[in-house]
Amino acid sequence: MRIAVGQFASAENWTDNLKTCQELIDGAVAGAADLLVLPEGALSLFVDEPARIREAAQPLDGPFVSGLVERTRGSETTVIAGVHVPAEDGRVANVLVAARGGELVATYTKLHLYDAFGRRESDNVIPGTNAPVVIDCAGWKVGLMTCYDVRFPELARLLADQGAQVLAVPAAWVRGPAKEWHWEVMVTARALENTCYVAASGECGRRNIGASMVVDPLGIARARLGDAPGLLWAGASADELASARRTLPVLENRRFAVDPRLEPHV
Repeated sequence: MRIAVGQFASAENWTDNLKTCQELIDGAVAGAADLLVLPEGALSLFVDEPARIREAAQPLDGPFVSGLVERTRGSETTVIAGVHVPAEDGRVANVLVAARGGELVATYTKLHLYDAFGRRESDNVIPGTNAPVVIDCAGWKVGLMTCYDVRFPELARLLADQGAQVLAVPAAWVRGPAKEWHWEVMVTARALENTCYVAASGECGRRNIGASMVVDPLGIARARLGDAPGLLWAGASADELASARRTLPVLENRRFAVDPRLEPHV
């Protein structure tokens, strides 16, 4: 599998962000990527007024997602990006969309909301109630996670239990003391403890750290970006994955299963 990860600084205007995403899609398609992972919250930037997320949200058949989906027409590249979608109670849902060949092939609603470090995502966003989502991509199984989800190892393990060989993690990881270190540790741990690849896209700019990376099944970062926009590339090998799982058979050696019951969001 050929993996591309796109990183950019989201603007407040959705049309600017759509253009940027489309350019990254074009670059990934031109480079024969099987998978392109774009950031969380690709639709619009929210810094000083988080409640604006409600005004800027668009339905899945709105112009932003439609523009992403249409840009994949005629290619086999699977594109994953994060958007905000209106919800019934006036808040929004934080949704990953997966598009390929001009079609919307899957969605995943963020399960773990960022009510931490003095912030409350749940003031404006509803928590997902869906089961973990794994999609097919170029003969591989790709599990979907969003940003704060990466701090919860049980979700990654449930995805691995469903056959995930790659975890796609769009994110908008907010700056703060030691936050860059938290990001690197969590992304690396999810790869190492599940012996899978992790393709993590971080939004950059004045609010978020960027630091996109692809980590292999033995926890080695194969490619990474700093805090500037860019498109990084990495390969995933079935032989390498099999070898890692023979060398470090943690999925076979474990003694506890993860209970798939969904706890209520508090």
